[in-house]
Amino acid sequence: MSVGCGDEILGVGPGGGEAVGGLRELAEPFVVCGPASVAVRTRLKRLTPGNEKVLRLVGAHLGTLASRDLKTRCRGGLEHSTDTWTARKRELTPLSSSRWAGSIAKASHDQWALARRGQLTDIQNLEAGIRTIAHRLSLPLGQKGSKGVPGGYRSRQEWHAKARRLHVLEDRLAAERADREAGLVHVVRGGKHLARTRHHLHAARLTEAHWRQRWEAERWFCQADGESGKRYGNETIRVSPAGEVSIKLPAPLAHLANAGHGRYVLACRVTFPHRGTEWADRVEANRAVAYRIHLDVGRDRWYLTASWQIPPTPTIPIHATLADGVVGVDMNADHLAAWRLDVHGNPTGTPRRFFYDLTGSADHRDAQVRHALTRLLHWATSCRVKAIAVEDLDFGAEKTREKHGRRKRFRQVISGMPTGRLRARLTSMADATGIVIAAVDPAYTSRWGAQHWQKPLTSSNRKATRHDAAAVAIGRRAQGHPIRRRTAPPPHDQSDRAGHRTVPAEPVVSGREETRPRIPGPRTRSVPPGRGANAGDQNAQHRSGRSAEHGSWQQDSLPLSQ
Repeated sequence: MSVGCGDEILGVGPGGGEAVGGLRELAEPFVVCGPASVAVRTRLKRLTPGNEKVLRLVGAHLGTLASRDLKTRCRGGLEHSTDTWTARKRELTPLSSSRWAGSIAKASHDQWALARRGQLTDIQNLEAGIRTIAHRLSLPLGQKGSKGVPGGYRSRQEWHAKARRLHVLEDRLAAERADREAGLVHVVRGGKHLARTRHHLHAARLTEAHWRQRWEAERWFCQADGESGKRYGNETIRVSPAGEVSIKLPAPLAHLANAGHGRYVLACRVTFPHRGTEWADRVEANRAVAYRIHLDVGRDRWYLTASWQIPPTPTIPIHATLADGVVGVDMNADHLAAWRLDVHGNPTGTPRRFFYDLTGSADHRDAQVRHALTRLLHWATSCRVKAIAVEDLDFGAEKTREKHGRRKRFRQVISGMPTGRLRARLTSMADATGIVIAAVDPAYTSRWGAQHWQKPLTSSNRKATRHDAAAVAIGRRAQGHPIRRRTAPPPHDQSDRAGHRTVPAEPVVSGREETRPRIPGPRTRSVPPGRGANAGDQNAQHRSGRSAEHGSWQQDSLPLSQ
């Protein structure tokens, strides 16, 4: 199923937007800011059984402390301050270390803040659903809706069911608002989805032992923030330029140390194939690098993730990025439709499609997205353009059943579209190639593209799809060109009877209300050669089939009397 990510899904009026009964005001295109941090991952190979045992003990011990600290942070609510932060860290330090305590306290606060943002999003979704249901309940049964406004419910039974759901949503909204005012959030370390899977092991095709292993591994804690000026940029989890990994053991596990100062050195050596040179430069300069060690239970493999901040790329004015043209990209459920446009907004070459499969595991979906974006960037580089135009999409409030009704499959397709992930990953990957990402307003791109560009771009050997036309519309909007192509009205519907201009003149042009002069020559809607005022007397040239009506004709004056 191929569904566009443009105005069909935003679906208010002919395109995206909130205005009803007219075109909404379009936002100006802008250059998306580049990434502010980098994360690379490598595998911890050839670990000994003793190494794995120590990692499990460290992760389980620190995970227990992190669970307790998160509970304390959530209980504190909005009363967070420097004093409470210091008190939490003071409680954790004797059971770990000062730096471990700082990492745990920061992770707990970040998780609480993330839950607060999700709580606000949930409240906004509930408010949108309540408004939609209340509006539809106020309409008569069977009343049809317009393009931007839904109609009434189809039957009395459906009306009654939605009235009950309205009360349920209102109760949920009241509870969410009360929790937000009190600073109360609901957080599950290890993930709510995995916690609920415990009650559906047969459907998830898991045994209780396997689920328990995943649950414990997800709740472990083995991550440490970097610190500039310290040796190799991190005192807690240290990785030398030669790849030696050592961990500062918590105080209760200090007897397991195999090196000085309570450190445990792993038997393996690590390298970072991606951005390895950049990582080595930071480590040798003692600049901050954060590390995280985690276990993939499904593969039974240990991984090390390194991350650090990078200076933001200076934002280039959008007109400068479009000097060599642009590649317009339309994001869909199963592929990216792209077309290159020149500086005048004209599509050149042939459209390209980059397919991906978003079924299967999360790792498979992530690999599919990366592969599609890699091919897109390679093609854009070969086209010698400096900008890729995408839609500024956000489906946060667009996938509720109150908005799309019984279209369950349609809601699933919207939920499966990784629009935010695609743009974030595309921006990060494009930063290394020198290509900038321009985001445009998604309103009306698919509809106007299909209406004004799909048919003109279709030829005998090329069939342009609706998504290809939307890519052209997106690229033109990024360049500041209009999407709609003005066409001439039918001849007998024109004010001056088949002499109307196809494009209105500017108000400052003199004589703009006059009929366009008929200039002889091989031009569209003009007089062919040999016709018109300068054609001469055709009958005088002794051509057959010419009547006298082409000559001069004058009506006689009426008599004054009979």
